[in-house]
Amino acid sequence: MSTNRRSFIKKVGVAAAGIGLAPHLVFGQETKGQKLKLGFIGVGLRGMNHVSNALFRKDVEITAICDTDPDMLKLCLAMFDEQGVKHPKLYTSGPYDYRNLLDDKEVEAIIISTPWLLHTPMAVDAMKAGKYCGVEVSAATTLPECWDLVNTHEETGTHLMILENVNYRRDVLAVMNMLREGLFGEMLHYRGGYQHDLREVKFNDGKHFYGHGVEFGEKAISEAQWRTQHSLKRDADLYPTHGLGPLAAYADINRGNRFESLTSHSTKSRGLHKYIVDKAGEDHPNAKLKWKLGDIVTTTISTAMGETMIITHDTNVVRPYSLGFRVQGVNGLTEFDYYDSRVHIDGISEPHRWDEAKTWFDKYDHPLWKKYGEEAEGSGHGGMDFFVLNAFVESAKQDIAPPLDAYDAAAWSAVTPLSELSIANNGEPQDFPDFTRGKWIARKPYNWIKDDF
Repeated sequence: MSTNRRSFIKKVGVAAAGIGLAPHLVFGQETKGQKLKLGFIGVGLRGMNHVSNALFRKDVEITAICDTDPDMLKLCLAMFDEQGVKHPKLYTSGPYDYRNLLDDKEVEAIIISTPWLLHTPMAVDAMKAGKYCGVEVSAATTLPECWDLVNTHEETGTHLMILENVNYRRDVLAVMNMLREGLFGEMLHYRGGYQHDLREVKFNDGKHFYGHGVEFGEKAISEAQWRTQHSLKRDADLYPTHGLGPLAAYADINRGNRFESLTSHSTKSRGLHKYIVDKAGEDHPNAKLKWKLGDIVTTTISTAMGETMIITHDTNVVRPYSLGFRVQGVNGLTEFDYYDSRVHIDGISEPHRWDEAKTWFDKYDHPLWKKYGEEAEGSGHGGMDFFVLNAFVESAKQDIAPPLDAYDAAAWSAVTPLSELSIANNGEPQDFPDFTRGKWIARKPYNWIKDDF
């Protein structure tokens, strides 16, 4: 791995933000001698991670960047200097200068890593400009926005990929391999969620990216400038796709199956208030605020094929990180996460006993990880950032539909507004729109078991 890159990350203090060490091998094959001309809208901590990984691909040329924060731009451009790469063209003239980037003929594809409320309008503009579009999660925050993504994709023929990296986690893909091999039998039930103590993400002191204070909004920096406001104003599953994305892929959602309805409930809200009081006292102005987001939001989804999914959002109180996956069929199941994973397969496992998951996951290690695990090392989030960018780049180079498309972006993101409606109406069931307009019945499942992307 790059020692210089390690030193740079330590110096700017962003290692905890998920900007991992870049892969130590240059990767990617040029198509007919051409590099994908890639632009970035938003180079905060998440955007910089994508830039860092793209710099190590020989099939990508970063031609343009748009951001309005001079400090983050400075940190981002330092990565180009570290690698001896020419600086891209910069668009910094205001909140709408990204549209000038989209008019740039030296940009073929775009990655959007901005605050949530900007994802849909920027993605819509990118598709209208004919740019192959990658958008960070969640892709939309309202049902009209979900339809905007689908309608624009269909009207323009331009592709959109939701950049859900957890779909490429090593254990997630091993379980996909097991499922496709039929080990679990006919599928019945799934669980997952985003269970991550984000209190030091939602608050800081205006100087450090994470923690060291209880400020948010204009008095804070990084995600606390914008993300925390959602917890103040909305009671919903605000961030569903890390848990839901892999489950939707397992269940072939939008490709022979679809979400039909959901119900959601939330607990009372106590965690953020307690955090503020513990850190700054009851007299701090933020201790007077009434937070709308329940500390734990639980959503149950039904599918057209008769399966259920339970999705949990838990970000306001102390807890170790966990996505809490469970995949269960008539012949067996697995419950898995980084720290505690287990498998039981009828007729193979000892009756009423769990097998340690490692033996199973090693046996069914996914072809992508077998082939590119070394290159993925250090790319961020345990290597899965390498694979999600690789899928985006390879799809964009060929101008083909990505593995996680506009219909997925809409269906997964719709959980936020639908859960909000259900919670506001005492758990009333909410019907999912059919964003494919019936095409889900004939669409073929994506071929996940391959070693290219």
